[in-house]
Amino acid sequence: MRKLLFFMPLAVFLILSVVFYLQLGKDAQYMPSALVGKKVPEFTLVSLQDDQVYTHKDLPNTPYLINFWGTWCPACHVEHPFLMELANSGVPIVGIDYKDEKVLAEQWLEQKGNPYQVILMDEIGNFGVDMGVTGAPETFVVDRSGVVVYRHQGVINAENWPEIKGYMK
Repeated sequence: MRKLLFFMPLAVFLILSVVFYLQLGKDAQYMPSALVGKKVPEFTLVSLQDDQVYTHKDLPNTPYLINFWGTWCPACHVEHPFLMELANSGVPIVGIDYKDEKVLAEQWLEQKGNPYQVILMDEIGNFGVDMGVTGAPETFVVDRSGVVVYRHQGVINAENWPEIKGYMK
């Protein structure tokens, strides 16, 4: 029994070494989405622009982006100018004002511009949970049949846009 206890730390060390070795070279930021390959979940959200109620049936029937953002999110401030460029070049973007206050979101859009075709408010974050959002900004590519084909965590910019654009077919 004492010999077994003597080798226990060595065994734990070897097991942990193998686990860590297998993780080398993997992208620590990558987080798969359970929604990729599935339809956008059903929802009922209110529009920031006109207080109309929207459901998943009201979303575009062409490829588009769903972008979760918030005025409280520093990275969203960085991403916003590039979203403006995308919108000006014709990329359809549905904005989800995530866990935010309506007044602050309206001020943000008035000051920075509005890249979104539709802006829906997810004040409590329920739709974000259904989409598997872990934070903002987070963007999903949705195909013409309403299926999520790609998920991007973090800022969209000129560097990563070519990869994301490849999913908009």
